[in-house]
Amino acid sequence: MTKLRQQLTTIKAIILAVILSIVPLTSVSLANASPIMGRSVVMSNSAGGATGVTYTLTTDALPTGTAIKSVQIQLCTSLSDSCVSTPAGFSASSSSLASQPSGLGAGSGWTVNTATAGSLRIVNAANSTAPSGAVTVVWNGVANPTAANTTFYGIITTYSAANWTGALDTGSIALSTSSQIQVSLTVDESLTFCTGTSITGQDCGTIAGNTVNLGIGSTTATAKNTSVMAASTNGSTGYSITVSGTTLTSGSNTIDALATGGTSSTGTKQFGINLAATNTTPAVGGAITGAGTGAAAANYGTNNTFRFATGEEIASVSGPTNSNTFTISYMANIDGMTPAGVYNTVLTYIATANF
Repeated sequence: MTKLRQQLTTIKAIILAVILSIVPLTSVSLANASPIMGRSVVMSNSAGGATGVTYTLTTDALPTGTAIKSVQIQLCTSLSDSCVSTPAGFSASSSSLASQPSGLGAGSGWTVNTATAGSLRIVNAANSTAPSGAVTVVWNGVANPTAANTTFYGIITTYSAANWTGALDTGSIALSTSSQIQVSLTVDESLTFCTGTSITGQDCGTIAGNTVNLGIGSTTATAKNTSVMAASTNGSTGYSITVSGTTLTSGSNTIDALATGGTSSTGTKQFGINLAATNTTPAVGGAITGAGTGAAAANYGTNNTFRFATGEEIASVSGPTNSNTFTISYMANIDGMTPAGVYNTVLTYIATANF
């Protein structure tokens, strides 16, 4: 009978030892602590090895009614080993408070303690006010664990004493580092330019037409019509648009070009263009449209003044610009002796961007 009692005693001792070996030490040391609910820690940068990172702790209202004098987040590689291993590379030695915590009681007097490299800590020995409402604590200057795409953990604990003793509330959270994704975009030098007789907005994909018909010349009425062009560039000094070609010609006969500029005068041989918005003599033209900053050249931007000289600049911009659509107005007059014929010219508009 005595031998049986000894065997039973030995079995009880073994069972007790097994039970103690599987109970985490943190659960033992914080057995009387209340659970922290709605807890999270947000990192401003999750890249492995990142420094100067902000860690923001937020929780629901804390369950304790006792004044908190110190708070700690202990960073661990695993919760199952009672948080004995700090993630390699993690450091709070340069941490600081971004602002005074909220919800912990006192609204001032909280300071950071950096004595423990593996923990984020704050302390306020003078705090005598119990916590109230949601809690927010923000640490700046934290160094992330070195390894990328790796999970690590934090044990959050509040204490009644200023030396991180007298555990009140506790809870654990999981965090992870990540690999940074580099996104690359190449933007080449660009110049978009198109000419025609019609366009939708500034979309060169809709440009159409290449013939400007001025109709039948008359000594009493000015012939007129328009074409359009659109341009944009990312060139550092913008673009310049020039026109080249000849005046209206039929065989050896020509219509005089307004090489130095002038107004329309019926009964006089004249040919000219401009980019003005509201010509009235004749009534022709249109405003520059679009989000760009292009403008007509001085010699071609005045209402009712027309000009044509081959090689001249008719529009420009001095820096990078979004697209503009320009309306080019054409004006022609004849005198009574102008020989009959079909008068034509081919004009070439050239846009040059400078990078």
